[in-house]
Amino acid sequence: MPVYWYALSQTNRINILDAILVFFILHLLVYPASNGYNSYMDRDTESVGGIKNPMEPTRQLFNVSLALDLLAIMLSFRISVYFATGIILYIIFSRAYSYRGIRLKKFPVLGYFTVVFFQGAVTFFLVMHGCSLEKMLKVPWPGMLAASLLIGGFYPLTQIYQHQQDKKDGVTTLSMMLGYKGTFIFTALIYAVAVITLGYQLISSNQQKPFFIIQIFFIPVLVYFFWWFREVLFKHNAANFVNTMRMNLIASICSNAAFITLFLIEKL
Repeated sequence: MPVYWYALSQTNRINILDAILVFFILHLLVYPASNGYNSYMDRDTESVGGIKNPMEPTRQLFNVSLALDLLAIMLSFRISVYFATGIILYIIFSRAYSYRGIRLKKFPVLGYFTVVFFQGAVTFFLVMHGCSLEKMLKVPWPGMLAASLLIGGFYPLTQIYQHQQDKKDGVTTLSMMLGYKGTFIFTALIYAVAVITLGYQLISSNQQKPFFIIQIFFIPVLVYFFWWFREVLFKHNAANFVNTMRMNLIASICSNAAFITLFLIEKL
């Protein structure tokens, strides 16, 4: 959702009905279907995502995820052929990430780049293209890069409490490869590059003031991040489900608030 609001804030002439439809397709069809399919393939028995004690996935979950995908594709053609193509590619690679026969998530670097590219750059492009009146195809590359870096900065932290569970499943995540300390250092570096890229994109398009305003919203994220890093350095069991979900919640609320504010500044 932060990527949606970020991309929408950079869209000059917005088709309101298409913007609503794009939001619906991404957040109520594509993303839930992707998570549902991933849960069906993983069959996690321990804490995963935002669920501490997940239920046993059923065939119904698979069928529902398939139905959501089909509906998303059909509605996407209402936006444009380019938008529908992007959604189809997103779904294909999302399935390849989880599907036992391919399982991109087994490969730490390839799996990581698949997630950050589609949830970041591709989503940014789809939103700007799909929500614009002229269905623009020329989307600013710094915005796409910043979106991917923002996703890529926090994604390894979502894996940090699942090292043992992933190991049992034969999956090597980027967080496992980096280790506890390395995950936090990597996150800090990618986040720093993300802010620089975001700053370049906004300042170069005469949005200096909004850039500095939205940084205020990220202060709670940084405060919690460094507190949590300190805790993990002293005891690795601090890299647990509860702390991860708190990080996710704070980051989600603050990121959405920041980019909704950016949208309001630019459009009101």
